[in-house]
Amino acid sequence: MARLPGSVRARTTAAATAVVAVALVVAGLAVVLLLRANLAGQADLRAEVAAREVASRLAAGTPYGSLDLPDAEEVPVVVVGEDGGVLAVSSGLQAVHGTGAPAVRPGASPRGHGEDDGHGRGDRHGDDPGRGQVSDRDPELTTGSATVDGRTADYRFAAVEVTTPRDETVTVYAGADLAATRNAVGTVTRAMLTGLPLLLAIVAGVTWLVTRRALRPVEAVRAELAEITASGDLARRVPVPDARDEIAGLAATTNETLAALEESVARQRGFVADASHELRSPIASLRTQLEVAAAHPELLDVDGLVEDVVRLQHLAADLLLLARIDAGERPPARPVALGRLVREELDRRAAGDRIAVQASIDGDPQVMGVPGRLARVVGNLLDNAERHADAAVRLSLREEPGAAVLHVADDGPGVPPADRERIFERFVRLDDARSRDEGGAGLGLAIARDLVLAHGGSLTVGEAPGGGALFEVRLPAT
Repeated sequence: MARLPGSVRARTTAAATAVVAVALVVAGLAVVLLLRANLAGQADLRAEVAAREVASRLAAGTPYGSLDLPDAEEVPVVVVGEDGGVLAVSSGLQAVHGTGAPAVRPGASPRGHGEDDGHGRGDRHGDDPGRGQVSDRDPELTTGSATVDGRTADYRFAAVEVTTPRDETVTVYAGADLAATRNAVGTVTRAMLTGLPLLLAIVAGVTWLVTRRALRPVEAVRAELAEITASGDLARRVPVPDARDEIAGLAATTNETLAALEESVARQRGFVADASHELRSPIASLRTQLEVAAAHPELLDVDGLVEDVVRLQHLAADLLLLARIDAGERPPARPVALGRLVREELDRRAAGDRIAVQASIDGDPQVMGVPGRLARVVGNLLDNAERHADAAVRLSLREEPGAAVLHVADDGPGVPPADRERIFERFVRLDDARSRDEGGAGLGLAIARDLVLAHGGSLTVGEAPGGGALFEVRLPAT
């Protein structure tokens, strides 16, 4: 099967790859930023430690010239006085920017500023550390550059103030090289940029293969359905995978749909065959009578012709109604007073009934439905009861909690238990010869049950208390 760019497989692979790509980019940025911040913090800490170490020596009284400063290649250090003059500098430091003192050669510190005033204290600011003390404030951190042995690099400088025992307040600048930090961040970034496409390729490949494996049962179902459609053999079924997943559920539901479709088609074919058979009899009878009448007008049986035409008309109406029911036609429902509807149907039939109906209507339950179709249910049940009754037909209507219950009973032979469901099938007649003579086509009870089911109710048959058949209709009451 050709794979289109818009297939589920392609879309799933693209979506999974895009999601992973976004996640990896966000995670990579977070890692790089955290690494950069961590390494920058370590550089600040190294610079501060080096500056405080030198400041501690000055606070202890070590002269500027005697300071053992770290080599500039490791940690460049500059000691600057309050007047901006450089008092001490690491060896090998050729230029520096970011320490507040552009010069990198020690020079004489002018006296008077920061010098003892004869009373044991200098002219320092109130926030300067005390004599022989190192400032406990957080160091001032700046980014600058330093040139050591001809190589210029970026450094992170920490500035720590200290007051010597001679009451001179100076600032010690110590730097930490940022090259290692930047190299580490650059290495991690390059590694991520190099690995990202490879990882995305792996994700795309795995997703493609997993999706193909997952969709293989779907393809099998599709191929089988295509063959079923082409062959028209509804007895075939699609394969159901062993896994208990959604695809297995889809395949099982598809098989259930095929089974229902097969049953529906078989029922439809049987219906068409039975309908053709039922229509053939009155049409053949009409043709025979008309041909006889054409040859011998004196033998024309008008009453027989009318009877066959009426029978044919009723059969056509029943077939049309069944076709509408099968097509899912649902006229708008409205509240129906079932007691009044039953009384009107009894009044309409009274003149033509073979056996008078004994009615017992208790109340007037309300149901939602189509009046014409509910009246058809009552009429079909009464027709069936009169056809099989010996001397009595009884009808009762009552209301139970949540339901309207209609009973139609006769004193005829009844319905054997084995046939109590079969009689609701279309074109089924337990007494075929008698039913044909009386004009029955075996559709009345089938239509009645279909109409009751369409109204959300039920129609069943049992044995009447005095013998005979008892039909019970239950409809939801409003």
